[in-house]
Parts: sequence; structure tokens; C-alpha cells
Amino acid sequence: MATWKRTRGFWVSVILAFAFFAVVEWLIASGTLNVFYVNTLFFMAINVMLAASLHLIIGITGQFSIGHAGFFAVGAYASAVMTMKLQLPFAVGVLTAGIAAMLAGLVIGVPSLRLKGDYLAIATLGFGEIVRIALLNIDYVGGASGMTVTHMTTWPWVFACLFVTILVIANFTNSTHGRACISIREDEIAADAMGINTTYYKVAAFAIGSFFAGIAGALYAHHFYIIQPSNFGFLKSFDILIFVVLGGLGSLSGAVVAAVLLTIVSTFLQNYPETRMIIYSIVLILVMLYRPTGLMGTKELSSLFKWRKAAQGGMNHGGKNTVA
Repeated sequence: MATWKRTRGFWVSVILAFAFFAVVEWLIASGTLNVFYVNTLFFMAINVMLAASLHLIIGITGQFSIGHAGFFAVGAYASAVMTMKLQLPFAVGVLTAGIAAMLAGLVIGVPSLRLKGDYLAIATLGFGEIVRIALLNIDYVGGASGMTVTHMTTWPWVFACLFVTILVIANFTNSTHGRACISIREDEIAADAMGINTTYYKVAAFAIGSFFAGIAGALYAHHFYIIQPSNFGFLKSFDILIFVVLGGLGSLSGAVVAAVLLTIVSTFLQNYPETRMIIYSIVLILVMLYRPTGLMGTKELSSLFKWRKAAQGGMNHGGKNTVA
């Protein structure tokens, strides 16, 4: 019965997701959503993908990485080279972006296995800066002036990539592999003593997380027409880190909710450039003061619904006993 409930909940979520896709597609096709709201929606989806991919590395496996913008940049430029320089289809560019970013994740993941905590953070930050400086000095991709990219990102592409990202990361987390990653986060020495291949899972987390960050980079590059190395600095890495920490370390739902909320706050504060960052910072401070574990803590939205069902079941059971 429990398996049936999980399956039913999964299919309900899938139906709601595709219903949302159909509604948004109709709003865009009919012109109800103007360019501003479409750009906000696309940017929101890209940030959710970045937050979800970093959640797997930090929130699930406990690897403190602050160079996620480096994988984002690798994906953006790899896809742009495929479509603009080699004239290949957008689908090839998206796939290449994910693979290139995943290889970059392996490059940084394998040498950093001996590093933990702050040392790993410094190493990943250095990787992100190496990528940015390298792009600044490669004339083939435009150097500091950037690279012009044709608009190819559409709502079906954004939705499909976002849906696959959430689906893969959620299923990985709930699998035995995800449990192994969580055990590494809680106590790596104990996990290793229990026979878990900590090396394999830490590298796998970096590879999977960087793959989806690369996919997000491809969508970003082909939506905003031009990409520059300055768009992928360490401040972008900190923005992604804020999504994960604010949502709650260990909660995929929290990372998604935080990415959506902060994207909306940041977008609608653009009309107030003088006070934008002050208000943005105050919002973050207030949330962390009243919710120090993040918006969701370590819980998922599905667990809240299960808790309500359990509470209702307990009330009904109690009512029957009273009548008896």
C-alpha cells in the first residue's frame, strides 16, 4: 500500500507539472505573457536547475563547493561553440554542454577528494576563477567582449530540462546511492568503515551536479543572446550557494523554493537600483534569523503532505475508538 501511495503521488506530480507546462505554453503563444515575464520565468527555471544541481553536491553529499559558476560557464560556452561555430543543432549543443561540464566536474572532483570543508571550498572557488580567466583570454570565444549567441531556448526546452533535472536528482537522492551520499555527509569515516565507496560517490555527486549545471548554462547562453566571462564570476557561485543554504541544506524542495523566491525578489527590485542590494540583503538576514535551518530545513514538501495524511488518519482512528 505504501508503494502504491508513492506511485500515486509521483503520477499526480507529473500530471500537475505537465498541466503547468500546457498553461504556460498557451499564455506565451497567445501573447498574454510579455517578454519581461517570459525572461523572468526562464531565468527562474535556470536558477532552479543550478540550485538543484548544487544541492546534490552540498546538501546531500556534504561537499562544500563554491565554484559552481565554473560548471555553468563551461556548459554555456561549450553549447555556444557547438551551435555558433560548428553550426550543429541546439540539441547537440545542450548535450555537449552537459558532458563538458561533467568532465570538468571530474577534473575538479578527483584531485579534491582529499580536501574537506574550507579547503575544498577554496579549491572549487579557484577552479571557477580559472575557468573565467581562461575564457577571458581565449579569442576563439570572444575573450572579454563575449560571444554572441542565437536565441534558441524555448519554453518546451526549458521545461524538459528542468523536469529531467528534478526527476533525476530526486530519484537519485531516494535511491540506495543517495543514502550512501547522505551517510558520507553525516560521517565519512563511519561510512567508509561500513564498506561504502566514498571516493566513488563523492566523484559521482560532482559529475551529476556539474552535468545539470552545464545544461542550465546551455539554456542561459541561448536565451540571453550574449555570454561574457563576467557573467560567471565568483559572485554567481555565491548566488547559487545562497539558494541551497537559504532553502535548507539537505532539502531539494527548499532549494527550489528559495531559487524561485529570490529570483522574483531580485527581478522586481531592479527598478530600485540604489536600494536593491540593501533590500535583498535584509530579506536574507530576516529569513536566516527566523529560520536558521533554512526555509525547509531538511524536509521535503512531500513529507509535509504525508504528515497531514498521518494526522488525519490518527484523528479518524481516534474518532472510531471514541464511538466504540
